Amino acid sequence: MAALADLAAGTLVEPMQPEPYEVIARVVDTADVVTLTLSPRGRLLPDTLPGQFMMLWAFGVGEIPISISGVGTNGTIALTVRSVGAVSAAVVRSEIGAVLGLRGPYGTAWPVAEGAGRDVIVVAGGLGLAPLRLAIDALAARGPLAPSRLTVVIGSREPAQLFYPIDLQRWTAAGAIVLVTVDAADRAWTGSVGTATALIERLTEPHDLAFVCGPEIMMTTGARALIASGTPADRLYVSLERNMHCGIGHCGRCQLGPHLLCRDGAVVRWPDVAELLEVRER
Repeated sequence: MAALADLAAGTLVEPMQPEPYEVIARVVDTADVVTLTLSPRGRLLPDTLPGQFMMLWAFGVGEIPISISGVGTNGTIALTVRSVGAVSAAVVRSEIGAVLGLRGPYGTAWPVAEGAGRDVIVVAGGLGLAPLRLAIDALAARGPLAPSRLTVVIGSREPAQLFYPIDLQRWTAAGAIVLVTVDAADRAWTGSVGTATALIERLTEPHDLAFVCGPEIMMTTGARALIASGTPADRLYVSLERNMHCGIGHCGRCQLGPHLLCRDGAVVRWPDVAELLEVRER
């Protein structure tokens, strides 16, 4: 009876039903990546936490999970999307004024509050910076929850693939130690060359808390390097992706061992998944 009353009042929402959001800004990050800012045209979705994701619907094409890379006023949400398939390609082609569908937010969040007064390191590889962007913003904000020190390590294939250059400057201005490395440098590059893991290995001091996101092999080697340098394993968090479909833990497509990553992740403690990531796929 309560459900019928909620339905009649218009307060019961079907969990698989996307809400219409309009593209109000479009930034071309690289040749195949754009950041879209979306504004609600109907019901406002709940507030998001750093590290959570949305299910993003290109009407008539399909739906994909995308990490939230920014939030703004009046319920606006920023999503950074790479064109790698039919749905993401349709999303990347969306121009200002286009309407997409959103449902969420889903998943676990980076435990930003655990960084208060601690030495925190954030490691991002490639587009893995997008799910970490809000967490870095929160950690870099001066306040009672600020870490004693914040180090941000960013790895990219090449300088042209670096994301959010204005943010890198802003985080540095806020006091963060921002270290950037590329796999392959061009003639104009004057920074570090090599992997993010190699850069971590050159850091001499241990960290109290670590957030890592990027390609799975980079997260595995990066986590090992951080633990070897003295970072406690139980204070090391990674963000994992699998084939998420429902977003609410029903379909089982995102299963990793005992975990359904749309529900138990994508942000998980390293000790909870370390052994699972050692299993080779056939």
